[in-house]
Amino acid sequence: MAKKPSVKKATGKLGILLPGMGAVATTVIAGVHAVNAGKSQPIGSLTQMGRLRIGKRTGGTKKPLIKEVVPIQDLKKVVFGGWDLFDDNVYEAASHAQVLDQNLLDSLKRPLSKIKPMKAVFDKNYVKRLDGKHVKRGKTKMALAKQIMKDIENFKKDNKCNRVVMVWCGSTEIYIEESAVHQTVASLEKGMKENHKDIAPSMLYAYAAIKMGIPYANGAPNLSCDVPALVELARETGAPIAGKDFKTGQTLMKTILAPGLKARALGIEGWFSTNILGNRDGAVLDDPDNFKTKEVSKMGVLDQILEPELYPELYKDLYHKVRINYYPPRGDAKEGWDNIDIRGWLNYPMQIKVDFLCRDSILAAPIVLDLALFLDLAKRADMSGIQEWLSFYLKSPQAGKGLQPEHDIFKQLAKLENTLRHMVGEDLINHLGLDYYEN
Repeated sequence: MAKKPSVKKATGKLGILLPGMGAVATTVIAGVHAVNAGKSQPIGSLTQMGRLRIGKRTGGTKKPLIKEVVPIQDLKKVVFGGWDLFDDNVYEAASHAQVLDQNLLDSLKRPLSKIKPMKAVFDKNYVKRLDGKHVKRGKTKMALAKQIMKDIENFKKDNKCNRVVMVWCGSTEIYIEESAVHQTVASLEKGMKENHKDIAPSMLYAYAAIKMGIPYANGAPNLSCDVPALVELARETGAPIAGKDFKTGQTLMKTILAPGLKARALGIEGWFSTNILGNRDGAVLDDPDNFKTKEVSKMGVLDQILEPELYPELYKDLYHKVRINYYPPRGDAKEGWDNIDIRGWLNYPMQIKVDFLCRDSILAAPIVLDLALFLDLAKRADMSGIQEWLSFYLKSPQAGKGLQPEHDIFKQLAKLENTLRHMVGEDLINHLGLDYYEN
């Protein structure tokens, strides 16, 4: 058996801070309150409902709940806070988002109304389709980051939290390429003091959290904790980080289907993907500059899974197209439609069509919760820097320098489960199984 690492117990309260308290964030918060009140179930959350195989298959397989194996924070000892450019409390914001049933929200009105957002760091140049008045003022981006850090300190004190984590739930910002300002902590901090244009608001939140040693995950495709400067800072401060872009609808389907097609050595001629979405995220992505950020995040999935350079006969000429269309009548009920042209034995053509009528925030909410709880677990296990084992939850997973991120959801899950086994000193499972048959 592997040496058991030291994982500190989950004592006291955990504060979960969410920049961007719109549809996704309020769905998470209301959902946890509903679960704690016995009104519903945390479906979709591995930390709450997932099981983990422990030991060999012989002698009775043990598959306890994950939270029975590793010390996950108790949901009844979690408190929420965050920032938004609108001053609606969580009850008002959730009612406006129209994701959850209003009767459920009304039954939770008292606790949800008490959660009010702090003023946000916001710049319309990075999210052109939004405008709000509940925003911070500061002469420099460094000054704004320090205001965020002060907010975190006050929140932790006011809510008597032992620990806090941060998960970005804000809108997709315009596309920014990594540049010289992002290379070192010194260059980033200099750029913040000089209001460098390539440092977006989301990066200020990431900097503030990581500077304080607080775990941070990026749920949008923005350039954020994945720049060298913040990776370096995370190692210095002991902050676990994970990014980027919650894997919810269409990309979830791709990371399930593409590994299966590749496993059977089936060729793929084309993969056309289109989405219609009517919530605030859809409105933001209706701007070409913001859409490009999302497009880059979504496009890399198939290349990494299929490896066309190794399988040119099957995937070299694959045509991959992604579109997102803002369609207000649909609201948060996103529809992702995929047409996949595949080739089988002797090059005979076939087609697969997928029409996923999903609910964007309903799929994202358990991801936010799991990322927060697993990052807190990583912090207590002294696992700082990039947490590649959390790639399972992300469209554009973060990996170490020189490494290609893993997109195959089944490999991602195996990595996540083995990391949990490693944390508590259980044997890792490789599914080889030869010892069951060899003498």
